[in-house]
Amino acid sequence: MLNDQQKEDMKIHFYKYQGAGNDFILIDNRDLSFKYTGNNAVLQLCNRRFGIGADGLMLLQDHADYDFEMLYFNADGKLGSMCGNGGRCIVAFAKHLGIIDSETNFLAVDGPHYAKISDAGNWVDLQMIDIDHIGNDGEAYVLNTGSPHYVAQVNNLETLDVYHEGHSIRNNETYKQEGINVNFVEDLGDHLFVRTFERGVEDETYACGTGVTAVALSMAQHKGQNGHIETPVKVLGGDLRIAFDYNGSQFRNVFLCGPAEQVFEGNVSI
Repeated sequence: MLNDQQKEDMKIHFYKYQGAGNDFILIDNRDLSFKYTGNNAVLQLCNRRFGIGADGLMLLQDHADYDFEMLYFNADGKLGSMCGNGGRCIVAFAKHLGIIDSETNFLAVDGPHYAKISDAGNWVDLQMIDIDHIGNDGEAYVLNTGSPHYVAQVNNLETLDVYHEGHSIRNNETYKQEGINVNFVEDLGDHLFVRTFERGVEDETYACGTGVTAVALSMAQHKGQNGHIETPVKVLGGDLRIAFDYNGSQFRNVFLCGPAEQVFEGNVSI
């Protein structure tokens, strides 16, 4: 039996944030009190039936050379690749904690990131990595924007069975070992409509930041656009905007822009 002190030691203070419907558990781990010893705790916390419920969990930790470090876990409990909407949410979290003001440089798994945040703390422009190459898989585009993405153009996206189609591509012979995020896009003229099947969640999510970034860049290449480009994107959870410079071969100054909002905070025992 656990004594009262042991039970108290298992309590963790957490925050819940969402960015365009992509939701995350955030923990201030600057004191390193959250010890990651396997995927069970993260899996439990992210479970929507038996835990808090989230697409992923992030630890905000100290770093000697940056304002903070972002450590991201997928909902399956495994350490994840870069999460764009998660990155925007952790910037809002850092502002809430008083670590940053209006700008920041932080470290994520894919390297350093710059971001700026509104005075109200609910809108974040996050700089993503530069992209020098977009590959092809048949008519689809394949690229890595901090996480690997497959981009397919479709019609009537609103009625597409994204789970079935995305699951099939993510688990085919080419991608099943490492996995890939599968994005479906419909070009509606004044904006792109995007739906995403995310690896690690293994389901459709309401938004995917690295995914909409991959889609916007792929569509710019597809349409032969050049110069400074700003692309509005609608996802199931709301509206995002991707801004970047493209010279016909290289993408630079890539920014993922959108809302990041605290939903609630609390304590949980694990």
